[in-house]
Amino acid sequence: MPPENDGFFAEDVAATYDASAADMFRPDVLDPAVDVLADLAGDGPALEFGVGTGRVALPLARRGVPVHGIDLSRAMTARLRAKPGGDRVGVTIGDFATTRVAGTYAVVYLVFNTINNLTTQDAQVACFRNAAAHLRPGGTFVVEVGVPDLRRLPPGQSAVPFHISATGWAFDTYDVATQAMSSHYVTLTDGRAEHRSIPFRYVWPAELDLMARLAGLRLRDRWQDWTGAPFTSESTRHVSVWEKTAA
Repeated sequence: MPPENDGFFAEDVAATYDASAADMFRPDVLDPAVDVLADLAGDGPALEFGVGTGRVALPLARRGVPVHGIDLSRAMTARLRAKPGGDRVGVTIGDFATTRVAGTYAVVYLVFNTINNLTTQDAQVACFRNAAAHLRPGGTFVVEVGVPDLRRLPPGQSAVPFHISATGWAFDTYDVATQAMSSHYVTLTDGRAEHRSIPFRYVWPAELDLMARLAGLRLRDRWQDWTGAPFTSESTRHVSVWEKTAA
């Protein structure tokens, strides 16, 4: 994908992104994530893969943590820069699976299912290697991502709805042979329906652990959420922390 292409997060998505993800900005959702990341960063800098509009980067920077972000979308990062404190977060435009920036970091993080925006296993493996290359010894790579929802798929079904309202609905489609999935959004406006979809690749916790090992990282913690609740077989998502071993 050429660098001038904002991909699936172009202006039409960026213009309404914060409003569509309003629940993720609630203090009870956001503050625990920032707490964990600030603690992991300590007195060191943080690097966000897929920094977007700055939902996490900006409050983390307000905690005094130097934050840099990598993102493919100029439309999304323009929103970050326009917000109060946006000039405190450095931004590099590029693919976070391969783009390198100067320096080493105490923590690299990737939140809100963004690892799934890399739609091949090779790209996800490259992402782990890129994170490890940016980490100082003892630094950590943090990923927040959902557990694939395949338990809701009966034989012959490939779609799972996750939002239904009078103004629209949304559903995920899965290909269990390739681990490809897409999120589909249908919006009803004045009797007309508009549809858009975004492709992803779902990934299992054990698969992420193997990617981490290939990159020289070891699993340190895995929780159900940012509060540190235990990860169990019933958990629908996880926050995982891998540590870069000393050279």
